[in-house]
Amino acid sequence: MLAIIGGSGLTQLANLRITHRQVMRTPYGEPSGALTFGILGELEVIFLARHGYGHTIPPHEVNYRANLWALNDQGVKQVVSVASVGGIRADLVPGTIVLPNQIIDYTHGRGFTYFDGRDRPVTHIDFTHPYTESLRRKILDAAVCGGEICLDGGVYAATQGPRLETAAEIDRLERDGADMTGMTGMPEAALARELGLDYAAIGVVVNYAAGRGTSRDAINLEQVNLVAQPAMARVRHILECLVQQNGA
Repeated sequence: MLAIIGGSGLTQLANLRITHRQVMRTPYGEPSGALTFGILGELEVIFLARHGYGHTIPPHEVNYRANLWALNDQGVKQVVSVASVGGIRADLVPGTIVLPNQIIDYTHGRGFTYFDGRDRPVTHIDFTHPYTESLRRKILDAAVCGGEICLDGGVYAATQGPRLETAAEIDRLERDGADMTGMTGMPEAALARELGLDYAAIGVVVNYAAGRGTSRDAINLEQVNLVAQPAMARVRHILECLVQQNGA
């Protein structure tokens, strides 16, 4: 089964025919909200709003462990994350949809692993390639099938939030090799890997990163919302094509 985790700008799937919702309890506490089961195209998927269905949970307080655990418990095998990002690379202009292929983690203080506690052995996972390439390919193919432009590849810088970055911090991220910045990419990707789930992310560029383009002096948050709405509609179309291809 496929699960979709929606971030800022995607707290619900308008094209999802909801069948039921299920409240979950996990060893790590409660997920961000009830799991929403529904039909997308002709197949059942699960949707979860990362920040809660009222968008009330900031990035650093999302219970990533509970979210992934709950999805895995319901038989999910593939997870597609949708997240808003700020564009650092010159071609990542507002409105662009991009599939990152690498991550740099700048977060701290989050519940970042299932392998902690003295009652279990030390466990290391290979994280050389943090996203599942086969799932990334399926998303790119779905974009082509749906006539949507989706850029392939980029380094996602996962920052702590909830504040946006300074211009100097963006300069540093660029020197580190980052192409885009967001606040929810980690530890979500690593937790999915620990559970053996296929995982890929769709980044929606909703603004130039601080100090870049029209964000040179300040980031216009009202403009961010205006950019996000049509871009998320395109993402929903890609997801519907992905589900249809998965069931073909």
